[in-house]
Amino acid sequence: RQSPLEELWNSAPSRDHVFDPQQLSALPAGARRYLEHAIVAGAPLASAVRLRMRGEIKLKGWCPFLAEEVICWERGMIWTAAVRMYGISIRGSDSFVDGHGGMHWMLFGIVPIVNASGPDINRSAAGRVNIESVWLPSVLCGDVLSWTKSDTSRPHARFTAHNETADIEYVVDENGRLSAVSMPRWGNPNGSEFHYASCGAFVEQEGRFGGYTIPTRIRFGWHFGTERFESEGEFFRATIDDATYR
Repeated sequence: RQSPLEELWNSAPSRDHVFDPQQLSALPAGARRYLEHAIVAGAPLASAVRLRMRGEIKLKGWCPFLAEEVICWERGMIWTAAVRMYGISIRGSDSFVDGHGGMHWMLFGIVPIVNASGPDINRSAAGRVNIESVWLPSVLCGDVLSWTKSDTSRPHARFTAHNETADIEYVVDENGRLSAVSMPRWGNPNGSEFHYASCGAFVEQEGRFGGYTIPTRIRFGWHFGTERFESEGEFFRATIDDATYR
């Protein structure tokens, strides 16, 4: 029997279209520069990406993890990980599939310690899928997006996907390389009531996989753009070791 992650990956539809930079001619300069940097001309416009990553996640302290993630744009994402906290193994997943979000984590892979779902989890997880489009930039080439003509170093995209409207700001250099991404996301940072709060990531490194240049080292968290990001908002640091597209 396939795991949920395998099933999601295998459900990704194949795409016949390839990336043509000329089709971006109507976009603002910053958006065009970002997408032309992120996708090689002629690369198939993928509908899904499978990532292998490692890093640290902030629980009570910073804990190392190994993880695999599938983002299938039409359906959502699944992130499965093994985390070590004080030498103890915690395994589980965060997911958003077909409109339903969930967080399911077990101690030693046996004892349930987190089992969260419901409308707030759905909205927060949907926001995560939308901002993680930086790992699947092919989905940012569609007609359903509106790009704001603003500062050429800060292209801004607005789109509705996974039952959530995303307002995403990208920070790019003159070559289109991404250095930061942020947006309002539904969540409860610091255990507060759920509300829209600024979340985002600094991109510290990039790499190319199968015609896509994507962030390969990021620092992600809440309160992005404020001093609180460094002191209390940052909770996720990841390095991408491999990315496969389909």
